[in-house]
Amino acid sequence: MENSVIQDSGNPQFNEGMKSFAIIQPETDESVIPLLIDSPHSGRVLPDNFKTSASNNALLSGWDAWIDELFGDCSYFGATLIHQHISRMVIDLNRKYDDINPELLSDNAATSGLAINPSAYSTRGMGLIRQFALPGIPVSEGKLSAQEVKSRIDDYYFPYHNAIESKLTNFRQRFGAAWHIDCHSMKSIGNAMNIDAGLPRADIVLSDRDGATGDPALMNLMAYHFRDLGYQVALNNPYKGGYLVQAYSDPQNRIYSMQIELNRALYMNEQAFSKKPEYEALKADINNVLQQAATYVKQAIS
Repeated sequence: MENSVIQDSGNPQFNEGMKSFAIIQPETDESVIPLLIDSPHSGRVLPDNFKTSASNNALLSGWDAWIDELFGDCSYFGATLIHQHISRMVIDLNRKYDDINPELLSDNAATSGLAINPSAYSTRGMGLIRQFALPGIPVSEGKLSAQEVKSRIDDYYFPYHNAIESKLTNFRQRFGAAWHIDCHSMKSIGNAMNIDAGLPRADIVLSDRDGATGDPALMNLMAYHFRDLGYQVALNNPYKGGYLVQAYSDPQNRIYSMQIELNRALYMNEQAFSKKPEYEALKADINNVLQQAATYVKQAIS
């Protein structure tokens, strides 16, 4: 297979009428199982009013490259996929809606009704509104108005989160349980903005907030099958699961959420943003594990 290189010189622009995210479901309602796959960082689209001095490569460094494609066959196994079109550099859907660094704002947030409660992510420049694309490389040209930030939240953040919550609630009501897998890619080596700066990463990281959010049986099943396929798998290290995993899990009521991170070196050239020949083999292996996960879910609700 030839390398597939991104041909455009910049990230695509948001067109009027374009939806900010997509939902891919099984063809028939009868084949639906209560398994939701989501990819919040697989988008590259930039709104027309998005101003940045960062290079395209810097912006793409936060892109979960082709994760929506790698997990895109999940509907064949009965699962539902939700993936975002808008770039993470515009707004990070894996953060709480108020995880905002006030230093990014040009005016008083209170006048726009904008809640601010920055976390350690914001301190590292990786909050809801990303401050740096890469260490020392700002995303935005100057500061943003509170109203601009509020508009991004209303237009892109809440619709995605509402869709996640709606699907999981529906699954829980219909099947008595729901499973959620939040999907990401990671740099092969952490940079200065990461908690594991300079350290190489495993092929695959599965996480569930150290057992607080997930279904241990499903996580162990997926870890077993990925390892059986030859991948190095780490659990809850260096990632423990982000906001999406925390926000929608409720194990006591049988709503389980876990996170998966794929090492980009497995399937892409991280500098050229191009697919490696190994891409198709990885996708086939992911389908193998997804089919095992789907079988587990079907048995759990039978």
